[in-house]
Amino acid sequence: MTIRPEVEALILQLRHVEKWPIGTIARQLRLHRDTVCRVIDQEELTASILASRASKIDPYVPFIQATFAEYPEMCASRLYTMVKERGYEGSQDHFRHVVAQYRPVKPAEAFLRLTTMPGEVAQVDWAHFGTIPIGNTVRKLMGFVMVLAFSRMIFLHFFLDARTANFLRGHIQAFEAWGDRVPRKIWYDNLKSAVLERQGGAIRFNPELLSFASHYRFRPFPMAVARGNEKGRVERAIRYIRTSFFMGLKYTDIDDLNAKAKQWCNGQAADRACPEDKTMTVAEAFAREQPMLLQVPDTPYHVEDQAVVKVGKTPYVRFDLNDYSVPHTHVRRNLTLRASLTQVRIFDGADLIASHPRSYERARQIENVEHIQKLIEIKHRASQHRGMNTLIHAVPLCQKLLEEAGLRGTNIGAITIALLKLLDAYGPTELGAAVEEALSKNSPHSRAVRRALERRRTERGEAPPIPSHLSEHAKRKDEPVRQQSLGSYDQLISKENEENGDE
Repeated sequence: MTIRPEVEALILQLRHVEKWPIGTIARQLRLHRDTVCRVIDQEELTASILASRASKIDPYVPFIQATFAEYPEMCASRLYTMVKERGYEGSQDHFRHVVAQYRPVKPAEAFLRLTTMPGEVAQVDWAHFGTIPIGNTVRKLMGFVMVLAFSRMIFLHFFLDARTANFLRGHIQAFEAWGDRVPRKIWYDNLKSAVLERQGGAIRFNPELLSFASHYRFRPFPMAVARGNEKGRVERAIRYIRTSFFMGLKYTDIDDLNAKAKQWCNGQAADRACPEDKTMTVAEAFAREQPMLLQVPDTPYHVEDQAVVKVGKTPYVRFDLNDYSVPHTHVRRNLTLRASLTQVRIFDGADLIASHPRSYERARQIENVEHIQKLIEIKHRASQHRGMNTLIHAVPLCQKLLEEAGLRGTNIGAITIALLKLLDAYGPTELGAAVEEALSKNSPHSRAVRRALERRRTERGEAPPIPSHLSEHAKRKDEPVRQQSLGSYDQLISKENEENGDE
């Protein structure tokens, strides 16, 4: 009869702990006596086998214990290699499993509960809240969180990235939210916006953060690695934000989300009991703490994203995966781009050359109409200039006709295009004769030239010319063919003759 594991455990407990006879166990559990005996005998047999079974690792236990006593942090893989060199033949997986019971237990580290004075410390961190759709793209949604260590007052603001500029903007907005007040110390985790490099106790702060801290007169303080008691306030604040504010929240865009976040920080989050003193709320504790905070300086600190951007062949610079136009005179140059939350400005040295509204979509071309229009005009004039050169080179007399037409206010571009079409249809000789006739009649215009060409064609009894549109390879069919060397063919023939002679 097969019985469930929990029934086996109950039988063994009643037999060895309560000292029940086998018959009593069988009657109370409604089991056959043989079933109860089998469970008890099997358990005793298993214990006997385990007690008498020798393990391959047994001879090496003293060595393992001595090694752990001298090197408590030694990893199992290194210890396995040492034991294997001494003759151990077991597998590494089994060795790892067994050796764990001989490793000295490292006592858990105890942390002191940190207490802070009012106005002394704030803690800062980023929190990732998924994504948010912006036009044709999806952007990361990052929450900037700052919490005062004494009152536990929370500041929360959402950004579309965790760049250093947004990191500093979050500080400024937190200071404004707290009545233009600044804590004396601000603690940071290992954020790239704060700590660029850490080697043991040596810290290299982000220079932009140091400049910012110097302006607002607070001291940046790096949290120690793996010290939960130091950063627990901001981590608990982030956890509280996720569960009590963000979970299930409905919002239309990031502005609506930030408006709701501000209302929540000043409402529900401020009305909760203060963890340091349950007899007052966070808002009441903040009222005590606010006078102890430092006053912000009178001069504001301007925060912008700044980057050196390169202009290619087209008059655009790329920033945040969007293209912003610049004047065509600045192609093939390096410029400086400065971006606020709403505006992108582009400088050539100290000169502002372009300003655009900032786009948070992707793969957009943000253009100033004047930039593109001026480029089109330049290209049009360049095309017109090339056409005039072609025309004058084929029929030199056309230069005089264009000069006369210009003196009369005629559109030079239009007459150039018309004469180029007549040149393609009639050739330079006929066009030269017609231009000469038009000038002799003091009529410097393309219509007079066309009438002269048609009259001369009619007098010769020729049919009107039919315009032809040839492909590029057809236009090049009459080009002279470059003569190739035939030496390689001679080598092939001589080689073939040699092979035939050998046969």
